[in-house]
Amino acid sequence: MSTQAHALSDSAVMVRRQLLHMKRYPVLTFFVVGIPVILLMLFVYVFGGTLCNGLGGVTGGREAYVNYVVPGILLITISSSAQGSAISVAMDMAEGIIARFRTMRIFGPSVLTGHVIGSLIQNMYSLAAVIGVALLMGFRPTATAVEWVAAAGILLLFAFAITWFSVACGLVTKSVEAASNLPMPLILLPFLGSGFVPTDSMPTAVRVFAEYQPFTPVMETLRGLLLGTAIGNSAILAVAWSVVITMVCFFWSKALYNRQRAS
Repeated sequence: MSTQAHALSDSAVMVRRQLLHMKRYPVLTFFVVGIPVILLMLFVYVFGGTLCNGLGGVTGGREAYVNYVVPGILLITISSSAQGSAISVAMDMAEGIIARFRTMRIFGPSVLTGHVIGSLIQNMYSLAAVIGVALLMGFRPTATAVEWVAAAGILLLFAFAITWFSVACGLVTKSVEAASNLPMPLILLPFLGSGFVPTDSMPTAVRVFAEYQPFTPVMETLRGLLLGTAIGNSAILAVAWSVVITMVCFFWSKALYNRQRAS
């Protein structure tokens, strides 16, 4: 078997291993979907009527606000999944599974590949579930088929970046507890961006942070693709942030994994 075929075969086995873990522990997927759905209901049904008044002339109360808030909720879904990925990697390290794999003739990076692809699969059907709930609550996108594909591509690219960040968190921490806490601030970033209210309604210092952090251009791009609002340079920034985060966290994860292998 060639090196490439060996790598693909081992990676496929590791992906299957992650999918079996998700099947055996469905509570993790329920958490990934449940938190965003609860937040969606809270902000639409409790705060939506009031918050809609601050959307720059948009009228329609809760029905209009659900359209505005869905992109932020989708990124919270991705952030929720990051915590589970970090825990999964940290558990493999703490329980010695990685050490056992090192004694076998398997392609080294396939272990991390399994975590990343497994997390992406979980992200995709979690996002689909959240979108389904949003549609039931009155979310009415105006996107064409091409725009839906583009929105899915943006979500997949950003989820890929956040997943590599979560893998690095799982490798750099010394315990499962620490790994579960490290990605948690990601859930706050949609709140400190344009996820729930426009950034121009914020105090200057907060607004500057909100406009230049990575979640905001992703949310603005999704909002533009799904609802027809202006995108401007948000799409370029969203792709750039995703690529930069992916590259930095990929090489960081690789260095941490190789250091663990050498120890």
